[in-house]
Amino acid sequence: MSGAPTLLELRGVTAGYAQDIDVLRDIDLRVEAGRITGLIGLNGAGKSTIIKTICGFLPPKTGTIAYEGKDICGIAPHRLIDLGICCIPQESSLFPYLSVQDNLTLPLLGRPKQFADKTRTRLQEVFELFPALHEKRSQPAGSLSGGQQKQVEFAKAWLQQPRLCLIDEPSIGLSPKVSEEVFVWIEKFAQAAMGILLIDHNVRRVVRMSDRICVLSLGRITADGTPADFEGDLHRQVQEWLGLDF
Repeated sequence: MSGAPTLLELRGVTAGYAQDIDVLRDIDLRVEAGRITGLIGLNGAGKSTIIKTICGFLPPKTGTIAYEGKDICGIAPHRLIDLGICCIPQESSLFPYLSVQDNLTLPLLGRPKQFADKTRTRLQEVFELFPALHEKRSQPAGSLSGGQQKQVEFAKAWLQQPRLCLIDEPSIGLSPKVSEEVFVWIEKFAQAAMGILLIDHNVRRVVRMSDRICVLSLGRITADGTPADFEGDLHRQVQEWLGLDF
């Protein structure tokens, strides 16, 4: 037992896009504060569907999704940030014709005044962490490179001060150098006591940086454990756990 408080817990979650087709089946999953839970599996296993279900875009057919011990099923996706839940999606969530700074602050509109009062200080902190964005803060977000747009996504999440961050394929399509920066940001989020649910195609990196790893195969969690449980020939072990033939 880690002793870290549980932020997110899925129990027996089954979900799908059609009434008689279940993409996720009886999913049990937990994310703790300040720790990274890595989710690995083949394309089509249902990894992104788990995030869609947590975020409320796909209501579960059965099971419960609890955040800090309270059921969040039925809460509108755009209200989750009020609870302290943030998602960095695989696809860009930026408004390309808005400036970088407007994209950063847009999710904060309508937040409680005591939070809004901290925005200016937090924004300055973001620009110190991401100096390239400070230089480009007035430029349209759509004019940035793919790596710089990913910086905006992470900077926006940092500005929102979430307790739980769901991160879907953050390094896809990025150069090795920028991908490495992305993983450093994720570790910084965890060091700030955020709970992280991380999905990425770089299985070795996910296993190495996660506190707990779950293997998803055909909509089910088929194995889970700590990085120590994945030592040895990782490629062979993951193939075995995913049920692949050699």
